Amino acid sequence: MSSQSSESTKRTIFIASLIILWYSTNIGVLLLNKFLLSNYGFAFPIFLTMCHMSACAILSYISIMFLKIVPIQKIKSRSQFLRIATLSIVFCGSVVGGNISLRYLPVSFNQAVGATTPFFTALFAYIVTLKREAWITYACLVPVVGGVVIASGGEPSFHLYGFIMCVSATAARAFKSVLQGVLLSNEGEKLNSMNLMFYMSPIAVVVLIPAALVMEPNVLNAVISLGIEHKFMWLLLLINSTMAYGANLCNFLVTKHTSALTLQVLGNAKGAVAVVISILIFRNPVTFIGIAGYTMTVMGVVAYGESKRRYK
Repeated sequence: MSSQSSESTKRTIFIASLIILWYSTNIGVLLLNKFLLSNYGFAFPIFLTMCHMSACAILSYISIMFLKIVPIQKIKSRSQFLRIATLSIVFCGSVVGGNISLRYLPVSFNQAVGATTPFFTALFAYIVTLKREAWITYACLVPVVGGVVIASGGEPSFHLYGFIMCVSATAARAFKSVLQGVLLSNEGEKLNSMNLMFYMSPIAVVVLIPAALVMEPNVLNAVISLGIEHKFMWLLLLINSTMAYGANLCNFLVTKHTSALTLQVLGNAKGAVAVVISILIFRNPVTFIGIAGYTMTVMGVVAYGESKRRYK
């Protein structure tokens, strides 16, 4: 009995540590992105995304090839590679859009808009696969969207371009998840999230390098100048990029060691924690209407998840 109790305690501590790391890396990378892009003068969201993807490519290689965190899953055909490349490009678009939006919007509003992901997922699932949900599941999406509309009206720092980029990033993230289910539906070609990142991140770097050079033409000179002016910039960039990989790794491990329901609850809570911490750090003004709108959205997301679970 004592050995079983000891094993149970160890497992509980291990899972709790994983969840804390998952929260820390996810919220940490979000806040650091905001700090670099908005407060630090590092106005290069495409280059920042390229740094993230470069770190993911290098650390994925080390994790899989040397540390053997997961067995490597090999690409079996040219068509599978092209499907992964397509996913990578959509993923790039979602991350770049999210980073651009952080230049113009506070983290709290960014998270409120990001919480509408289930709405876009349901929409794309119907358009792409004709998959229908129960009517009550769709009804739960009304407060999800309505909450963001209310929050937008009560957001003192509302910026139209930032809002459009944030909505686009959220839609692209949802589209990527639906596309992933369709393109990698073959049992022999399914990849776990670690292997998918292993293949997607180098493709993303290849796409983002020319994009950064064309759309952010003076990025190299500006980054070097900023690095000379602010001696900790390179360290912040390194920590930020490493945390971007850490967030993906922790997400994989938490998914592996907990249930889908636990993950859903933790994911909903994570957004709320990020909002509170960001308001405390950046001191962005918030209104009662904005808080009420975000609360409505989160409640709608919770109801949507519960409805999907019950009517699956």
